[in-house]
Amino acid sequence: MTVEVPKASLNNPFLEQQEMEFTVPGQASYQPGLYEEKLKQGFELMQRPFKAAGETNTQKQHLKNRMTIWERIGVLSTKPPTILFQNWGENLDGASLVTAIIDIDGRDVALYGHDFTVRAGSMDATNGKKLAQLFELAGKRKIPLVGLNDSAGAYVPAGVGGLDGYAEAFTALRKINGVVPSIMCMFGFNAGGGSYLPRQGTFMIQPKNTFFGLTGPGVVKSVLGEDVTPDELGGPSVHSQSGVTDFVVDDEVAALLKVRELLKYIPDNNSQAAPFQPTSDPLSRKTWDVDILLKKAFNSPTGMNTPVDISIVIQQLCDHGDFLEIQALRARNTITALGRLGGHVVGFVANNSAVSSGQIDIHAAYKNARFIRFCNLYNIPIIFMEDTTGFLPGKEQEQDGIVQAGRAMLDAIIDLRTPRFLLILRNAFGGAYASFNNYPTGADFVVALPTTRAAVMGPAGVDFVYKKELKAIKAAAKTMLADELKALQTSGADAKVSQEQAQSVVDSWVKTQQAELALRYEDELMNPKEALSLGSISQIAMPGDLRQVLGENMRFHLRHYQPEPMTGPQREFH
Repeated sequence: MTVEVPKASLNNPFLEQQEMEFTVPGQASYQPGLYEEKLKQGFELMQRPFKAAGETNTQKQHLKNRMTIWERIGVLSTKPPTILFQNWGENLDGASLVTAIIDIDGRDVALYGHDFTVRAGSMDATNGKKLAQLFELAGKRKIPLVGLNDSAGAYVPAGVGGLDGYAEAFTALRKINGVVPSIMCMFGFNAGGGSYLPRQGTFMIQPKNTFFGLTGPGVVKSVLGEDVTPDELGGPSVHSQSGVTDFVVDDEVAALLKVRELLKYIPDNNSQAAPFQPTSDPLSRKTWDVDILLKKAFNSPTGMNTPVDISIVIQQLCDHGDFLEIQALRARNTITALGRLGGHVVGFVANNSAVSSGQIDIHAAYKNARFIRFCNLYNIPIIFMEDTTGFLPGKEQEQDGIVQAGRAMLDAIIDLRTPRFLLILRNAFGGAYASFNNYPTGADFVVALPTTRAAVMGPAGVDFVYKKELKAIKAAAKTMLADELKALQTSGADAKVSQEQAQSVVDSWVKTQQAELALRYEDELMNPKEALSLGSISQIAMPGDLRQVLGENMRFHLRHYQPEPMTGPQREFH
């Protein structure tokens, strides 16, 4: 769909430019009086939010490559907005914050946006109450929320009232968290509460050359004596790696279009299914590109150790290859994404062996946990795709809490109520397998490729399974070395040369024996055969049939899925 983006202008697109005449059509001429004067005053109050910026402040906003709040609404809304609380407060000081109901592609959406041209979009008690009432309205009417954040934080002259306003807004937004989804755009330079509030939302979108943080560079300099740029402190490069920002885009228009794109994948509230979109892409379409990808990988010199970019597999499964990756710049060893399969929205949680062998570290575990909780709340089925050698070991990971991060991911998986499926592509070892949506943790369907290797341990498990055999090989090698040395010395060879030759022969024999044990381990324990016999997987599928196998199973489960009451209080964050 082509979206027409309004050009920047000093004119407010929603401001009525014509002069208002306070007369009834067809009315005989008469001398205006008190009534008309009141109508005029009321009309001026109605127009005040639209005129609050003034031409000078609008120009300043444009010189910073930033749109006004009204221009931003114009990009988002497909119809003129319904403005709520046009002004509010003793001094009509509510104009620094706009609240509205807008139409986005036929859906009602609650919206707030700071007007930076009025008091730098700062917040006071009036604004806090406006926000709280908007959030309560969104929760009551079960419609999504969009926030266009562009605020310097609490309005200092308002004293503690600015903090009270934020506190009221924090509380109201928390109460609808997990009830309706919210999408937050970060524009300009946001500080303090202007950072706290939007991070309570479901998703955050941050354009380049923007900043948000609890403290600005000036405060850091005065308190810690450190010189730091806004980008180093709170730019997209920082927040995209920490997981605070979900999407990084080039500019404001791209951010607003990302809002519209994201809304196509998510429902209005937690009691609805995500929007169904009919597709011309049949479920029976063969996924030959997956077959080609894996063939090149496994037939390469590195064989089973060859990295595979799992995003290629996801694209092959999705309708026409379309999917939307979440937190694409963070923890690339795991992929979280929304896509469509047979017209239904589906979430993907996939180990990506192309990065760090797909090992699950702290960032990957938390990234997975948060996305899984989102899908659980908003009735989105999930396809888990497993190809990992396990959790990332090491002193740093343990000290930073890999156990806690892994628990957060496992808890999110166990709590899942939506239909969920597991596709094992290759490696599924140890604790990573045990905590990654298998039948014991509640999976509805588990399918494996012939390339699957499911075991307690990876190749290193040979040392434990065949301990006796390895001990025997070691003993035999000692005897063999002595025999070889004796034979070479008998033939009159130099002692040093004899030692080297004998050791080479023995080492070659040991490697051969170890390789045979590795093949035996692979054949007996590191393949889908045992998992299939134990009922750990339902079936083996060929790579070219994955779309059909997964799609048909998902259709079946969705036909019989109804959102059930949560087992306890559920929120979007662990």
